[in-house]
Amino acid sequence: MKEIAEQRVAELVARYPQLAGVRAEVAEAAGALIAAYRGGHRVLVCGNGGSAADALHIVGELMKAFVCPRKVTAAWQEKLSACPHSKYITENLQMALPAVSLVSEAGLLTAYANDVAPDMNFAQQVFGQGQAGDVLIAISTSGNSTNVLYAAEVARAMGIKVVALTGRSGGRLRSLADVCIAVPEDETFKIQELHLPVYHALCLAVEAEFYGGVQ
Repeated sequence: MKEIAEQRVAELVARYPQLAGVRAEVAEAAGALIAAYRGGHRVLVCGNGGSAADALHIVGELMKAFVCPRKVTAAWQEKLSACPHSKYITENLQMALPAVSLVSEAGLLTAYANDVAPDMNFAQQVFGQGQAGDVLIAISTSGNSTNVLYAAEVARAMGIKVVALTGRSGGRLRSLADVCIAVPEDETFKIQELHLPVYHALCLAVEAEFYGGVQ
């Protein structure tokens, strides 16, 4: 686990030297994600605006093949053999790394904002869907997005590890995170530009651990 994570982090820093200062944090975050999946847990992801788009992006990379083949296992092929369209299904299904975006439940998000408290929209989903052993990837360029902070607080109380992606200061989210990857930029768009290669590296590390390495 450690060797795979370190390899992906080394590749990240080689391509983005400005991220050398968060090298240890990226490796630690990769280890936390791998440990969660090893234990049969899953990943929850939240953020606002551009960070919401990043949350969706992360889930997309985890739930289907990123760079490694993820053919369904022989055991799953056997279980699926009873399906009327088993051949097509087994040829096209891919092994998934379970991940949930907390930004895409429009009905729940708007109902909670209207009926209860808009800044509790992510916290409610963490409370309702999360379990001890999961990981919450909490994305906030400022580190001070209130709804992300509340989600992190609830996650910590539930035994869910928090991996934060922030800008240089880390904001208030830094103190709530088990691992805070505070990229060395201060402007929102520049922070987001560095978040993408960071979370790609995390997804690469996790996928390589479970599905055989980069092709």
